[in-house]
Amino acid sequence: MMDHPTFKRENHDRVQAVENLFHHTGKSLCKPGRILIGEGVLVKQGRKKMQKKVFFLFNDILVYGSIVVNGRWYNKQKIIPLEDIKLEDIEDSEVYKHQWLIRTPSKSFFVSAPSNKDKQAWMEHIGEFQSSLTTSSNHKPNKKFAVSWLPDHVACKCMRCLSTKFGGANRRHHCRNCGFLVCNSCSKQCIVINHIHPTKALRVCSFCYKKIKEENSRQRGDSTGRSSSEEEELAPSGDEMEEPEIGIYSPSSWLDTKNGTWGRMST
Repeated sequence: MMDHPTFKRENHDRVQAVENLFHHTGKSLCKPGRILIGEGVLVKQGRKKMQKKVFFLFNDILVYGSIVVNGRWYNKQKIIPLEDIKLEDIEDSEVYKHQWLIRTPSKSFFVSAPSNKDKQAWMEHIGEFQSSLTTSSNHKPNKKFAVSWLPDHVACKCMRCLSTKFGGANRRHHCRNCGFLVCNSCSKQCIVINHIHPTKALRVCSFCYKKIKEENSRQRGDSTGRSSSEEEELAPSGDEMEEPEIGIYSPSSWLDTKNGTWGRMST
C-alpha cells in the first residue's frame, strides 16, 4: 500500500505541509523515502515550566517545535535522528502523568501525552521505526546520552555546596554533565563533553569538572589510577514540586501503515 502512487503523493503533500508550518525558520523535511508516521501536541518539561510542543514522527527522524498558532505556525524546529534516541518509561506520580524520557547524545528531556494510550502509541511507533533503521544499516547505537536538566523549581539552593541560596544575584546554573542546579561559585569551569559537542567547552559543576578531567587522563594513559568517588544522588523533595498547568490537548494523529490512511487516535 505504501508503494502505491496515490499514497506516495498524499504522503509527499503531508510532509510538505509540515515543512510549510515552520515557514522559513525550519529546515527542509521533504526527502525521498521519508514518511510522516504521526503528529500531535505533547508537553515538554522545560527549565522553568512545562510547555506544549508540537511533535512530528517520521520513519527516520523526530521533529518538534514551539507553537505560535496551533495548526498554522510553528518555530524553533528541532530534528533528532531516530537512531540517536533512547526512550525510558516513567511511572505516573501524583503530579506528572503519562510521561517518558527522550534521551539523545546532546539533549535529554521529559515529555507527557494526554493519555496513557497516546503515550504508548508514541513510544511503540518510535521503537518500531527505530528498530527498522538499525536492522537495515550498520549504525552503531550511541552509548552515552545527555542527562535531563532538573527544572528550576526543584531546588532553592545549590545542589553542590548546599549553602548558597538562589535568588537575587545568586542565579541558578545547570551543569551540562549531571543536570544539577548549582551556583556560580560551584560552576566556574568549562570543559568539552564529547557526546554533547565534540569541540565546544560547556559549563559544568566543580564535581563533574574534576570527574571528567580524571576520565580524560585515564583515557590518555597518564592517570595516577585514582578514580573519583561515586556521585551522590540528590533527589528533589516532593513539597518543592509544582503541578504543571497544561490544560486540555487533543490526542495524536497516526498513519495506518496497513491501509495507508491517516486519522486521530480515539481516547
